Parts: sequence; structure tokens; C-alpha cells
Amino acid sequence: MSSYTFSPVALPYGQDALAPVISAETVAFHYGKHLQAYVNNLNAALPGSGFEGKTLEEIVCQSEGGIFNNAGQILNHTLYFTQFKPAGAPGAPTGALAEAIVRDFGSFEDFKAEFQKKGASLFGSGWVWLASDPDGKLVITQEANAGNPLQRGLKPLLTFDVWEHAYYLDYQNRRPDHLAALWQIVDWDVISSRYGK
Repeated sequence: MSSYTFSPVALPYGQDALAPVISAETVAFHYGKHLQAYVNNLNAALPGSGFEGKTLEEIVCQSEGGIFNNAGQILNHTLYFTQFKPAGAPGAPTGALAEAIVRDFGSFEDFKAEFQKKGASLFGSGWVWLASDPDGKLVITQEANAGNPLQRGLKPLLTFDVWEHAYYLDYQNRRPDHLAALWQIVDWDVISSRYGK
């Protein structure tokens, strides 16, 4: 294999650690099958593409078509799977991120309500994101398919995946229930560290 091939990010928890919010079966399919397929597809497409040796972020911002779709999904899933911690009592942001959420959305509860609404109302497959602009202002974006806020000049912080494969085994067509449950496993230390970089 060439030195510019990608691999799935290592999970920072066991496949069953997110249950009952996300079942081990869903993690096995979502991480083990879907993410792996995006990795395999991108690695196969890279030779001769001009994107050899570039980072995922660079590829996402500079490519289109199949290379973009697979690179975008790898980046999105990397941010997604590394933002969670084992299921437990819901946490909340602290420090600069907490202050920014109150400043830009009114309250943490108002932010969560708007984030869930944007996720539930995104038509078709895609992602809902909390992102920050270069001045640190927070925004919520809806991105179709493999879209990422990086393409808008924003820093991605938190994302909920609204592709059906992310939740259908556990929630069937109840996307809003899935979105509401995900707060129980968000690792706000990770999100805060992304905001602070």
C-alpha cells in the first residue's frame, strides 16, 4: 500500500459502549462497514488523482465527485465517532464554548432545540453541524450528503449524522428520537478542545 492511503479512525471506546443510545450492532455496521467502504473507495481513487499526500481536509476543500464524496464521509465520520463517550448522564459544555453557546443561541437548551430541529428537518441524507467562524462565532449548518462546514470556511465542532444508516437499526424512521438521545453521549471536552484550537 502507498504511504498516502487512509485508515478508519480508531474508536476511543468499545463497540458496545454507546448503548442504548447507539447499539453495538449499529456501530458494527456504521463504523465497520460504511466507514470502511468510504476508506476503501478513496484509497482506490487516489492514485493519479493529484490528491496523493494531501490531508482529508485539503481533499474535502479542493475535490469534487467521487473523491470528494468519500473523503468528506471519512472526515465527517472521523469527527462523529471521536466526539462520543460511553452512555451515561447527559453532560454540558463548560468554559469558552459554554459562554459562546449562550452568547450565540441564548442558552444551552435553546441551542439543543435548534440543533435538533435543523437535524430533523434536513431533507434526505446528510449532517447537522455546530461550527465556528474565524472570529469564534457559533453557527449551525445543514450539510447534504458528504458536506462539511470546512467548505464554507468554518471550523467543524460537533455533528449528528442523519443518514439513515446511522440510526435505522435502533430507531427505524424516528430521526427526532435519535437526535434527542445523542446528547447523552456527547463528550463536551472533545468539542471544547476543537473550539479552542
